[in-house]
Amino acid sequence: KLRPGMEPEVAADPKGRGQMLFPTPALVAEEISTIPPGALVTVSALRLRMAWRFQADLACPLMTGIFYNIIAGAAEEQLAAGLPPLAPYWRVILDDGTLSPKTPGGPEQQAERLRQEGHLISPRRTRLLVTDYQQHLAP
Repeated sequence: KLRPGMEPEVAADPKGRGQMLFPTPALVAEEISTIPPGALVTVSALRLRMAWRFQADLACPLMTGIFYNIIAGAAEEQLAAGLPPLAPYWRVILDDGTLSPKTPGGPEQQAERLRQEGHLISPRRTRLLVTDYQQHLAP
């Protein structure tokens, strides 16, 4: 699933928005690994950080999302086996500060990992929100 031989590519965006980075699972994991404990990154910021590294205008949202979920699954498997995680996926939040309902173990598992790093989590309608997430966004 992690496709270690896969290489990132930059090509024209099919929708005409400029140059698009098509990331790899390894690239997504590498970028997530740069987020320090206690800090957070939104999904949009994660894509933008990767795009900038490759002088692209944007990163493919579909591929980034798919690879994020693969990395989250691998990290949870590693943690369950007592190993260090591939990448701290729990530090990536949705753009509105809520937690993804699609991660392994659901948003409750991500919330627990964030609480372990000192974040406060509160319910927001049908989702969980990182309280004051804006104050914890990584540059």
